[in-house]
Amino acid sequence: MNALRNKVQLIGRLGQDPEIVIFNDGNKMAKFSMATDDSYKDKDGQKVERAYWHNVVVRGGLVNVVENYVSKGKEIAIEGKLTNRSWEDKEGNKRYTTEILCNELLLISK
Repeated sequence: MNALRNKVQLIGRLGQDPEIVIFNDGNKMAKFSMATDDSYKDKDGQKVERAYWHNVVVRGGLVNVVENYVSKGKEIAIEGKLTNRSWEDKEGNKRYTTEILCNELLLISK
């Protein structure tokens, strides 16, 4: 049951090409946003569609897959866990973000 405590699975499309970050030690990280779609009927019976955007971070060997095969508009399935981090911007304001740390990725688009 521990594996279910912080687990996210999404299917969606990339909003832009992944950003590949190369660290001084040669390790890489990929970052991208992906959209998932949802729809429901409002009180008048009209279909309402909405896209939700998610920030995704990929580390380790999976970065090579992202770098070589994943691009804007591609449909993918990911599995990972939610993470939070904070930083100070250039004006000294504290900023927060929630990201999905991806540990599995499946290419759906051809």
